[in-house]
Amino acid sequence: MARRIRDHLRAQAGVIHADVRPVGRAFVEFDREKTSEAALLESVRTLGVELRSFDAEALPSNAAAGTVDQPPPAPLRQDTVAEGPERDEDEDGHAHGQGEDKHEHAHAHGGIFGERTELIFALLAGAVLAAGWLIERRVAGLVPLAFYVAAYVFGGFFTVREAFENLRQKRFEIDTLMLVAAAGAASLGAWAEGALLLFLFSLGHALEHYAMGRARRAIEALAELAPERATVRRGTATEEVPVEALEIGDVVIVRPNERLPADGVVIAGASSVNQAPITGESVPVDKAAAADAQLDFNKAGPEHRVFAGTINGAGVLEVRVARRATETTLARVVKMVAEAETQRSPTQRFTDRFQRIFVPVVLGLVGLLMFAWLVRDEPFSVSFYRAMAVLVAASPCALAISVPSAVLSGVARAARGGVLVKGGGPLENLGSLTALAFDKTGTLTEGKPRLTDVDPADGVSEQELLAVAVAVEALSDHPLAAAIARDGAERLGDRPSAVATDVRSLTGQGVQALVDGAPILIGKPAMFDAGEGPRPSEAVWSDARRLERNGRTVVMVRKGDRYLGSLGLMDTPRPPARQVIERLRALGIERILMLSGDNQSVADAIAQSLKLDEAKGGLMPEDKVRVVQQLKAQEGRVAMVGDGVNDAPALANATVGIAMGAAGSDVALETADVALMADDLNHLPFAVGLSRRTSWVIKQNLWVSLGVVAFLIPATLFGLKIGVAVLFHEGSTVLVVANALRLLAYKDRDA
Repeated sequence: MARRIRDHLRAQAGVIHADVRPVGRAFVEFDREKTSEAALLESVRTLGVELRSFDAEALPSNAAAGTVDQPPPAPLRQDTVAEGPERDEDEDGHAHGQGEDKHEHAHAHGGIFGERTELIFALLAGAVLAAGWLIERRVAGLVPLAFYVAAYVFGGFFTVREAFENLRQKRFEIDTLMLVAAAGAASLGAWAEGALLLFLFSLGHALEHYAMGRARRAIEALAELAPERATVRRGTATEEVPVEALEIGDVVIVRPNERLPADGVVIAGASSVNQAPITGESVPVDKAAAADAQLDFNKAGPEHRVFAGTINGAGVLEVRVARRATETTLARVVKMVAEAETQRSPTQRFTDRFQRIFVPVVLGLVGLLMFAWLVRDEPFSVSFYRAMAVLVAASPCALAISVPSAVLSGVARAARGGVLVKGGGPLENLGSLTALAFDKTGTLTEGKPRLTDVDPADGVSEQELLAVAVAVEALSDHPLAAAIARDGAERLGDRPSAVATDVRSLTGQGVQALVDGAPILIGKPAMFDAGEGPRPSEAVWSDARRLERNGRTVVMVRKGDRYLGSLGLMDTPRPPARQVIERLRALGIERILMLSGDNQSVADAIAQSLKLDEAKGGLMPEDKVRVVQQLKAQEGRVAMVGDGVNDAPALANATVGIAMGAAGSDVALETADVALMADDLNHLPFAVGLSRRTSWVIKQNLWVSLGVVAFLIPATLFGLKIGVAVLFHEGSTVLVVANALRLLAYKDRDA
């Protein structure tokens, strides 16, 4: 059904591209000047599929994200294309619809038993088939035949409906092949074998449908995380409103154990929030009110920022809404995951090409086998039976569903773990690469310089050096000054510091001030080497050079004509970074590099402490792109990990771009192929491990599906019965889907 809908849409005037996935997701790109959304929806209705379109801006986040209430959804996304090769961004819209959930072998859900009708009919077919077989052991004639005919009716009911639709569209699909084989068996008097074929075929598809639905519902569950209503403060009163009615700037009250209704900034209260539904973090995150009630959401720290769908702890929070329901992080994640289902992986593209060649070849072989009686001394019935057996054996049902089921399960499991994977391509590629490049600042390191070394000159105490440095730098707005003031004050503790006055910035060099009436100069060593006043002693120079060799950013402190010593600062590695590197190596990543805009000595120091293979420092954004391209040429595939902002060009040029901390970053969500929603490196080995497992499951499924076909075709040529062929054929279909569903239970054992 999915392929039929896809081909039907592609044949419509004005459609530029259309794709429909086995789980019922559709992606359509069309030219508004040649067709319309309404015309496309009406054309799909002629296939017996009812789609209801809706305006994404007018509905709550779960609908806008591509998930809707039951019956199971089949969203239709539109991208309008104006004249010329480029899209008109003002016209670009996204519409979603819902209808029956169908896939390559799925049949309609409706019936007297609801969604379970097909499964119940299949079980009834098996029951009457078994009864007929038992009766035939004792009584021959019309009684067992009646039971076999009943098995045909129950087992073939949905198959006939599907085959009729296929033939009406001039398509000869697998469902039709199965009916031809069953009819052929009946014409030869092999009613039991034909009934067994229809029973197992319908049972296999019903179970497959259930399994794919389970994987799809794992994704749809994301959309249900956001509450339907929110408590809004209006002056001194409160009222409950639907979440889609929330406007930017509204203040919502979140009580203990309630889900957050919107993305926003905490302006009152304190609590711990379980962010696992969005970021995958296992430990609740403390939240507190921001001092500035109008603080911008994108500039707010993680302790002030909250997301829709997360769960409040024991405290009451007041949150200023920063995004509408259709624009929340949760809504965008669900939408992107839904769209990821329409993106074929490299293996899926291979299997599609394989089937396009394989199916016509098999049909030709079956046609020739029907005439085997002309060249062999055997009756037509034997040749026809053998041809039908080969037809059953060679139908690529398992192959068609093996890769999509694994990709869908992998994407669903990743989303549940706080990792957004945008399709089967990134999922497969991440699982097969052996080289990985990290950005340094904010990825492997904290992104905040820290005071790591205090080297006083001879005859100067550490307290005197720190007291002067803290007093001056506390009045400066430079990031290094803030680190010296913060960490220096922490080292001083309760000991008194000096008082600085007349602080002046020396652009690009340092800062000068007065402390206790004496002139103070703090800055880079080069400033003291070329500037006025006495030069540092050899001992002070030696300390500074040693700190620089160890990757520190060095500042010297001079009071009057006397040097007090040197301070070393460094952007320190994240605490879990070294363990994460070790886990990545255990997963098969053989070459790990670090790219940094800092000088080479700083990059080398970080790389050495984390045991990286290589570090490249002094890189501009365009230099990082060049390095990534060189790595691709050397390794074939490479992943780039960054924060998704200044690393966007490098992420885009990598085979797989991975952005960290994407929950609060619009750029990261849009740029990366894989987004780690939490600002936590530990999610990277989880993503790589899941991708490795998905790639392995895909390979297993391909071996099973192709292996069964390779075994059954010669086996049926040499006399294997249709019943046994059906058992192997449908069993392999159920097996590959069950194998794919194991990915939903994947656990990161080393986390």
